Amino acid sequence: MNQEARQQVLEAYAQQELSCSGDGAFSEHLPEHFGQNVFSLKVMKGCLSPKAYASIEKTINEGGKLDPSIADEVAEAMKKWAIAKGATHFTHWFQPLTGTTAEKHDSFISWDGQGGVSLSFGGKELIQGEPDASSFPSGGLRATFEARGYTGWDPTSPAFIKEGPEGATLCIPTFYIGYHGEALDRKTPLLRSMAALSKQVCRLANLFGIDTKGKRAYCTVGPEQEYFLIDKKHYEARLDLVQTGRTLFGRKPAKHQQQEDHYFGAIKPRIMAFMEDLDRTLWGLGMPSKTRHNEVAPAQYEIAPIYEELNIGVDHDMIMMEVMRQIADKHGLVCLLHEKPFAGINGSGKHNNWSVVGPDGKNWLYPGKTPHENAKFLTMLCAVIKAVDVYADLLRVSVASAGNDHRLGANEAPPAIVSIFLGDQLTDIIEQIEKGGAKSSKQGGVLHVGVDSLPHLAKDTTDRNRTSPFAFTGAKFEFRAVGSSMNPSAANMVLNTIVAQAISEICNQLEADKKAGKEFNASLQKVLQDIIKKHKRVLYNGDNYVAQWHAEAKKRGLPNLTSTPEALEVIKNKKNIDVLVKQGVFTEKEIASRYEINMHAYNTVIALEGNCAATMARTQLIPAAIEHQKQLADTIKTVGSSGKTTAQKKLLKEVCGLIEEALLSTDSLEVAIAKHDAAKTNAGMAKLRESIDELEGLVPSNIWPLPSYAEMLLMNA
Repeated sequence: MNQEARQQVLEAYAQQELSCSGDGAFSEHLPEHFGQNVFSLKVMKGCLSPKAYASIEKTINEGGKLDPSIADEVAEAMKKWAIAKGATHFTHWFQPLTGTTAEKHDSFISWDGQGGVSLSFGGKELIQGEPDASSFPSGGLRATFEARGYTGWDPTSPAFIKEGPEGATLCIPTFYIGYHGEALDRKTPLLRSMAALSKQVCRLANLFGIDTKGKRAYCTVGPEQEYFLIDKKHYEARLDLVQTGRTLFGRKPAKHQQQEDHYFGAIKPRIMAFMEDLDRTLWGLGMPSKTRHNEVAPAQYEIAPIYEELNIGVDHDMIMMEVMRQIADKHGLVCLLHEKPFAGINGSGKHNNWSVVGPDGKNWLYPGKTPHENAKFLTMLCAVIKAVDVYADLLRVSVASAGNDHRLGANEAPPAIVSIFLGDQLTDIIEQIEKGGAKSSKQGGVLHVGVDSLPHLAKDTTDRNRTSPFAFTGAKFEFRAVGSSMNPSAANMVLNTIVAQAISEICNQLEADKKAGKEFNASLQKVLQDIIKKHKRVLYNGDNYVAQWHAEAKKRGLPNLTSTPEALEVIKNKKNIDVLVKQGVFTEKEIASRYEINMHAYNTVIALEGNCAATMARTQLIPAAIEHQKQLADTIKTVGSSGKTTAQKKLLKEVCGLIEEALLSTDSLEVAIAKHDAAKTNAGMAKLRESIDELEGLVPSNIWPLPSYAEMLLMNA
């Protein structure tokens, strides 16, 4: 592809011409079964009256309120479609604050008034459900005796069919709120943040002279999902993996990722069978899975979708994680989504590719051929810079978890310091604006391969920086700090909210200047210049892993929140509460509840891991070491004076010492657990692991009760 053709492709993407269409359908060139299990706009057009279809289409595409008068017709059409697909039940599918999804199934069966039954599903059942609200985390929003909660249909995310072993279920994406309207889920604040961002982007669009009547702005997202696959028999033999999702013990094998031969390597047949099965299933559910490949660590892989509208993309990611586990099980594998299932090798993230589409239908984070002349792009870019600098701590909170603490700052993940990578071209433009105005853009140029028979390759205007937590990558920002097991709604909710606030403040100044009679372009130039001068400290194009950056970041005043408890404390900061409340995303009570829920989740995970580690040490690992100790002692006694036993005695002494260390460490760990001290529990697990992993290297494999790292990582095909 030549430079001109490549540029056309980039521009088409920027205008959303290469994305999925609004009804979730691909073009005719892609698999016929794509979206066959999705109640999309395309399906609705064929089974609803013109009036009902026009109404639901407007609700979905323009974000208006649902007309309740069409609910019965939509419900009846949805029921008939689902039954034709083999569905016997329906469920309101929602995302409570557990980090997973939830569903309560009801059959379509009802009494027919004549002693028999019929299949029915009305508008009331479609629009609203009532699961128990006292049994999910609420952080004080609901008491145990206050059980009433409601699920409400989200028509912007299409219903889908989940196939089971003997039937199927109609799944209706919903939000989940308490009796007084308090948000008890992940979707509600995400939808609120999307509305807040749309409002402010449209406000900015009006200042640019863009027609916004009956239109909205929205975000696109493409979460790249990393994961591990291991043999099911190895998983079932590891209590730590079964109970915690990660290995609490395990000696690093001689070979793991040092040779870098797994990354993008040929996919093994068993893994390929899993991937092909996964793609077929996801395509049937309308999920645009695009990329599959081997990742850096052995037994690690990645799947990535085509970018789609944010709310649908988040729902799809949550469905995808569930489907990945199910498909893996069919192939005798287990899919591990923990951020750090194996110590000492790469963990897994969910790289969150985020962009904004304005009311003009264009990607406002696409620089164009001459980004220095693209006022919309430069304004959006500066809004993001300001937002990330002011609310870096809040972004860090959005990716805080016990699992992600093991990954952030390691050699495969960005550090806990939130900074922005822009690349050479945009950095040059930013510097020009700071000095008074951008007049030119560095061009990408051409890469010369050095072989006459090979074509020249178009060079991007920016390199990639895999060490940066928040990197501009062409027409979007990639937030690399999201953990692999996480619901990506939190990170995107924060991004939407803080960018909405930054745009709001930009609009305030521009509107005031306009009222004062100032020329728009000059006013905009001054606003952008002021933003860059004040917030350029968050920009960093270098290696985020090196110690020098940590020292430099501290000098710049950038926060470095290295643990989840430390990060969660900033939820209480006034500026963070103010922005979430001002943009209508949370109430103060809801914010307080998130702190309580996340702290409880963190402490629960640490206590669970500590108890599991102590149990494994006492009942499996130390007994195995003691058995080997006895064998060594018996051998030395049997040999006696008839042979040399100096080295054997040295080995026995080493084993005895490590067993003693392990027993003492287990005692200390159990004390920390009993005191509910998460920090000491973490330290206690690390100390216990040291002696146990040393013992694994000394105890014969036929005695050691756990599959080794080498077996799990290299024997999955």
